[in-house]
Amino acid sequence: MLKSTLNTFTDTNGVARAAAITGTVELANLIPPTVTYESRGNLLIIGAAEQLLQLADQFSALNSVTLLTTDSNTCETKTAHTLYYSQSITVKGYLGAFDVHCRIGHNNTILETNALETNLAKIAIGRNCFDIVLDMTATGVMNVEIPAAGYYAVSSSLEHSDNQAAEKRIAEKLATLVDDLPSMIGTFDKPKYFRLNPDLCAHSSRGVKGCDRCIDACPAGALHSDGIAIAIDPYLCQGVGTCATACPTEAISYALPDPQITQNFVHSVFARYKQEGGQAPTLLLYGERDTEAVTKALAVLPTSVITIALEELATVGIDTWFSALAYGAHQVLLATNTQYIPVTIDAVLTNELTIAQNFLTELGYDADRICLFDFADSANFEAYESALITPIETALTGTKREKLFTVLETLNQSSPLQPTHSAVAANAPYGSVTCNTDDCTLCMSCVAVCPTRALHAIGDRPGLLFVEQDCIQCGMCEAACPEKVITLEAGFNWDWQARKADKLVHEEPAACCISCGKPFAPASMVKMLTEKLQSHSHFQGEAIRRLSMCEDCRVRDIFEKMERDPQSQTRV
Repeated sequence: MLKSTLNTFTDTNGVARAAAITGTVELANLIPPTVTYESRGNLLIIGAAEQLLQLADQFSALNSVTLLTTDSNTCETKTAHTLYYSQSITVKGYLGAFDVHCRIGHNNTILETNALETNLAKIAIGRNCFDIVLDMTATGVMNVEIPAAGYYAVSSSLEHSDNQAAEKRIAEKLATLVDDLPSMIGTFDKPKYFRLNPDLCAHSSRGVKGCDRCIDACPAGALHSDGIAIAIDPYLCQGVGTCATACPTEAISYALPDPQITQNFVHSVFARYKQEGGQAPTLLLYGERDTEAVTKALAVLPTSVITIALEELATVGIDTWFSALAYGAHQVLLATNTQYIPVTIDAVLTNELTIAQNFLTELGYDADRICLFDFADSANFEAYESALITPIETALTGTKREKLFTVLETLNQSSPLQPTHSAVAANAPYGSVTCNTDDCTLCMSCVAVCPTRALHAIGDRPGLLFVEQDCIQCGMCEAACPEKVITLEAGFNWDWQARKADKLVHEEPAACCISCGKPFAPASMVKMLTEKLQSHSHFQGEAIRRLSMCEDCRVRDIFEKMERDPQSQTRV
C-alpha cells in the first residue's frame, strides 16, 4: 500500500522519491540467526474470578486452560472449572516456558498468601511451566514495558482509556485472542536481533563496575548482569534495539539489519533521489508498525520527504541521524505517535536527541534539524529549504563513533560558531579525565580496566597517556584508582587533532633496581610501598630491600637467601 501511495505523486520530487525508495535494493541479513519456541498450548488466565469463568470455555481449542484469580471473595465459587487463588504471583519466562509461582495451602485448589511458594503448573497440569499467559489484572503481573512472546496483558495495555472505551477495546482484544491463540501451538522461530561482543563491553573489568547503559535501555527485561558480564536472553528480546543504540562501544549491535547496512541504504536512496532530479530531501525514519500512519501522512507531507522504514524506530541512533545530514538530508524526522512511546524507549530516544540537538546548537544550527515527529502534526510540517553542508559523495565507514566524529568535523568546518569545547549531558559517552598527579603512583589500575584503551601506558618509561576520542565515560578508571586521583569530565572537544592525539596525563622517573640498576617501576610507587610496609613483620631486615629490586633480582635474592639458610624457607 505504501509503494502504491508513493506512485500517486507526479511532481518532480514525488517521482524522484518513488524511484529512490522502490528502486534501491535494500541489503539485509538473508539468513539471520534465530531462537526457537515450543508451545503445547497450555494456557494460564489470571484475573478476577467472574471474568475468568466467562472466558474459560472460549479457549477450549487449546490443550488446557488454567484459571488463577486474585479475587479472594469469590475463590469458593462453585464451578465446573478448577479456580486457583493467590494474591502473591510471580510470572517469568516466554512462549512455551512460563514459570508461575504462587503461595499454596493444604488444599490444592486454594492458593493462600500465608503458605509456601510453589510451581502452579506442576499442580494444575502436571508440567513444569505454562505455554501462554493471558493476564487480565489491572496492572499486569510481569513488570516489563514490552512483554515476552506468549504473554498477553490485556487490561494494563488499555489503562489510559476511559471506562466505556476500555471495556469495548478489551472485548475486541479478547475476541482477537480467542481466534489467534489456538495458532500458538507448535514450534516457532524468531530472529535473534542482536550481536554481543564481550571484548568490547565496558560493563565491568577485574571486579570494577562500569557502564550500565544497555541494561537501563531495555524495556523487555532481556538484559541482566551477573556482576562480571552482560547477558542477553534472546527469548525475551523483542528487537527494540535500544540497547544497541545506547551502547557506546558497539559491544551490542543490532543485527536485523546492522546499522551499517541501514546507513548504506540511506546513502543509496539519497543518491538515487538526486540522480532522478529530486531536491531538498527530508528524511523520515519510522518503525514498520507505523506503516499505516506513514501512508496517511504522505497525503499532506511535502513530496520531498523521503520515508525509510526500520524494524523499530530506536534501532538506530545519533550516528545514523548525523550520517543522513551528511548525505544531504535537510532534516531528520523520527516519526511516531509520540504519546504511545514506552517510557524506556522514550528515555533512550530523548537522551540521544538531547546529545544530537546539543551538538547542533553548539555548532550554531537549528536543534530541530534532528527531532521527534508526531504523525498528528503532518499537516503543519514545513521543510527546511537548505542543507547544512554540501552532501558527501561516499558512504561513511568505521565504527559508529568514528562516523559520528567524521560528520561533526565536517559540520564544524562550515559552522557559524566554530566551537572549541562544548558541555554535554552528564551521561553522554564523550569527555576526558583529570588526574591529581601529586598523588598518582602510576600503578596503572586505570589502564588495566579501561575498555577502549583511552588510558594507556607510555611503554618505555613510567607514564600515563590519554586519548579523548576513545573515552566513553564509563567510570571504571575512576572506580579502580586506589589513590582516588582520577575524575571524569563530560564534554566534547571540537579540536579533532587534540581529541585524537595521545595526551600526557602523568609521568615520572623510574626507580632503578638497587641490585642491577635496571629501571623497573615508578619511583613514587616504590617509595609509597616502602613507607606503607616498612613496619610490617614480613618486610623486616633484608625483605624491605626487595621492594627496591626488579623482579629478576628479587627472585634471585630470595633463592640465595634460601640456599644460605635452609631454615628460612618458611619465612621468605
